[in-house]
Amino acid sequence: MSIKEEVITLAKKAKEAAQIMATLSSKVKDEVLKEMARELVEEGSYLVRENEKDLERAKEMGLSKAMVDRLTLTSSRIKDIARGMEEVSALPDPVGRITSMWRRPNGLIVGRMRIPLGVIGIIYESRPNVTADAAALCLKAGNAVILRGGSEAIFSNLAMTEVLRRVARKYDLPDGALQMVSTTDRAAVYELLQLDDYIDLIIPRGGEELIRAVVRESKIPVIKHYKGVCHIFVDENADCDMAVHICMNAKVQRPGVCNAMETLLVHEKIAPLFLPKVARSLEEAGVKLKGCPLTRQIIPSAEEATEEDWYAEYLDLILAIRVVKDINEAIDHITRYGSNHTEAIITQDYRRAQEFLHRVQSSTVLVNASTRFSDGYELGLGAEIGISTTKLHAYGPMGVEELTTTKFIVYGDGQIRT
Repeated sequence: MSIKEEVITLAKKAKEAAQIMATLSSKVKDEVLKEMARELVEEGSYLVRENEKDLERAKEMGLSKAMVDRLTLTSSRIKDIARGMEEVSALPDPVGRITSMWRRPNGLIVGRMRIPLGVIGIIYESRPNVTADAAALCLKAGNAVILRGGSEAIFSNLAMTEVLRRVARKYDLPDGALQMVSTTDRAAVYELLQLDDYIDLIIPRGGEELIRAVVRESKIPVIKHYKGVCHIFVDENADCDMAVHICMNAKVQRPGVCNAMETLLVHEKIAPLFLPKVARSLEEAGVKLKGCPLTRQIIPSAEEATEEDWYAEYLDLILAIRVVKDINEAIDHITRYGSNHTEAIITQDYRRAQEFLHRVQSSTVLVNASTRFSDGYELGLGAEIGISTTKLHAYGPMGVEELTTTKFIVYGDGQIRT
């Protein structure tokens, strides 16, 4: 069987399965998810062993620290993945929910009902956890899913899919409900992206190069974000200790992820007090600082920031810092250089916080909290299938509800149009 034939076979099975998945009861879906979570933990040693094969290949391929971090499975991370599946199972089932209803002058009762999207293709790099997250969210929302992970995680992804499919078969779910493209040949991705007769949505997760390639080649609608250039603005009324604590978490806790802070904006009135404190903590943690001229006057050890630095998603222990004169200049900077991902303001001024929330148009905006909370699990979605920075059809971290759409339902008693 050729790669094209293999992918078409998967897509046809998914299309057939989607009809059944849309009718599953909440009880069945939740039981399946709980059982999947238990099996992942029980098979933790097996998953770690398979992951080690990928990590060995990652060393040979010279993957970046950020990529290796995303690739790594540990017992703790597997338990977190399982916990995410359990949280998804506990969420309200959106399928069949009536979101609104109204009566027309002619007596027709019109409503909107949530329904699954159908078949979803997930194309992703490096992160084996996406395999479980995508399976859980698509199942809960009544969709069939086709997974295509990167070659760097092939052993991990196949092992995790095997565990999940074993549970799905136990509950008599259709074989096409959860499938993994087993070949690492990139031709499979291209073939997948042409199947708009079978697949309803493509969600790519990975680096900007991968996502742009998917958007360029796909005949199927794509939900994506290209990169995460996330900002924190420290206002003149910020609590300095709080600001240092938040900035350290946003930059250092896990620098290789899309919701890590990449640019720090600081009000000129607080900069002389705040910047030396935060710079000391950041540099002790190994962060390389790049700054504007005003920043470098306060932090002589900082390198000169170039225009390219304001656009940069470092995914590393590097931070660009700019001193701004007020909130307007901070928001102008975010609007020009940001990626519509995540921004935060640190301030004790309620009005300033509300202004920032309303004026900044990124998909997640926080007040006095780390950008690292821009995550489906942390925001109470159980898990996320990705983060969208395009405002159609979803914006921000995507959970179960974002994997559904609505259809109109109409009740009549004999009305005809005149």
